[in-house]
Amino acid sequence: MKYVEYLKGEHSAHMAMFNALEPLFPLISDVGIAMQDTIRNGGKILLMGNGGSAADSQHIAAEIVGRFKKERKGLPAIALTTDTSILTSVGNDYGYDYIFARQVEALCRPEDMVIGITTSGNSANVVRAIEAARDIGATTVGLTGGTGGKLSALCNYNIVVPSGVTARIQEAHIFIGHSLCEILES
Repeated sequence: MKYVEYLKGEHSAHMAMFNALEPLFPLISDVGIAMQDTIRNGGKILLMGNGGSAADSQHIAAEIVGRFKKERKGLPAIALTTDTSILTSVGNDYGYDYIFARQVEALCRPEDMVIGITTSGNSANVVRAIEAARDIGATTVGLTGGTGGKLSALCNYNIVVPSGVTARIQEAHIFIGHSLCEILES
């Protein structure tokens, strides 16, 4: 009973934020359709982020490669957060700001989609990777919060969760990720 009021407050904040997502539904739909087009045109989806956003990248990539709801063949997606040898060698040799950009340079093609997940929209390593993807001509997507940060000016699509609270943004990001997977599978 000690934390009941706290939980009620968090639940209210969560529900308010989720209700505020509705204006983003057309944009989320557009990104889902762009994901379909990426796969249809022989491309793959590359995802990245730091901390909880790294986990979200891996989660979404797993839903795409494995399955979300529908039994289907695996679809091409890569979380750029999973190879510790690449992350540590690039971090050591070039700096942490380049751990995703080097992978984008090596793996990304113009027919691909690159999704950067960052609650602030300002994570330097995600920003550099999105810049690299733009230079290649890939479709770029930001999954951000707050004001959208630097990714707002860089991405073809930036889905900005209308919150400045990291936990609320991350809760919305996984909902959006699941929604994108459902659209992709349809």
